[in-house]
Amino acid sequence: MTNTAQKLDTIPLVDSGYWSSVTEAIRTEAERLLSSGEVTAVIGYRAGRRSGTALPAIATSPEQARELVFSPGCVNNLALYLTKAKKDVAKKGKVAIVAKGCDLKALAGLMGESQLKREELVIIGVACAGVYGASADRSLPLSEETIARKCRECTVHAPEGVDLTAGSVPALPQLSPEEAEELARLEAMTPRERWAFWTEHFSRCVRCMACRQVCPFCYCEQCYCDRNRPQGVETSPRPAGNTAWHIVRGMHLAGRCAGCAECERACPMDIPLNLLNRKMAQELKELYGHEAGIAPKEKGPLAEYREDDDQSFIK
Repeated sequence: MTNTAQKLDTIPLVDSGYWSSVTEAIRTEAERLLSSGEVTAVIGYRAGRRSGTALPAIATSPEQARELVFSPGCVNNLALYLTKAKKDVAKKGKVAIVAKGCDLKALAGLMGESQLKREELVIIGVACAGVYGASADRSLPLSEETIARKCRECTVHAPEGVDLTAGSVPALPQLSPEEAEELARLEAMTPRERWAFWTEHFSRCVRCMACRQVCPFCYCEQCYCDRNRPQGVETSPRPAGNTAWHIVRGMHLAGRCAGCAECERACPMDIPLNLLNRKMAQELKELYGHEAGIAPKEKGPLAEYREDDDQSFIK
C-alpha cells in the first residue's frame, strides 16, 4: 500500500479542531499567567522542526506562550523537568506545567515523595485523546494505527485536581488493549519461559541509561547503580550486570511508575520496559491493593512497614 493510500484509509480518532482548541486554551492560560506574574515560567510543548513532532519548551514571556502547542507529537512527560535533578527550576519561582493524564500521575507521585509541593505549581491539565506511538508515521493523523500502546487503555483522559483543564475529552472508540494482552501472554508462560524471555531482552541492553534519564522518578543525585565503592551493580553491558540493573530498576519503580512509558520510548534497543513496569504494578495491586494514581500518597507498600502486612510469601 502506498503512503497516499494509507493516508486515505486512516480514520482519525479525533477531528483537527480538537488539537487547535486544546492548543488555544493552553496558550491563553499561559499568556495570562505570565502577564500577571503569577508564574515565572510555563513548561509545555512547542512544534518541532519536523512535521508532526513537538519538543518540551519553557515559556518565560507572553510572547513565548503564544508558541506553545498540543498535538499527537507531545509525547514527553514534562514532570521530568520538575524533579530534584532539575532543582534549579524551583529557585526561579512558581511555575506552571502542562500535564496529560500520565504526567499527572508522575506529579502526584513526586508530591507524595516530597519532591514537589502542590502550592508551588499551577497545573494546566490536558483532556488528552492520546499521543503518537514511538514508531508511528507522524505524517498521518492520530488513529488506531498511530496511537501509542499506553493510550489504547488509558483511564485518565480527563484530568482531575488541576487548576485549569485545556479542552474537553472527545468521544473515543474502544481500542484493543495491546499491552494488557501482551501481559496476559507473559503471565501464561512458565517461570523458565519468562526467564528466557527477559534474559533475551536484557541481553540487548547497552547500558546507555536513557531509561533512567527520562524517568521522573529517577531523581537521586547519585544513582545506586553508579556507585563503585562499594559497587552494587556492574556498570558494563554484560548479561549479569544488565539483568541486575533492570531488576533493581523494576523494583525501584514498583508501585510508583506513572505508566508514561517514556523509558520504553527512549530505549534504543527496543526493550519492553513498560511491560516490566506493568508487571510490577500488577503485583503490587494484587498483593497490597496499591496502585499509582493522580492523588498524592505518602508511601507505597515497598517503602513502609506495617505490623499487619501479609507475610504469607515468606517460606
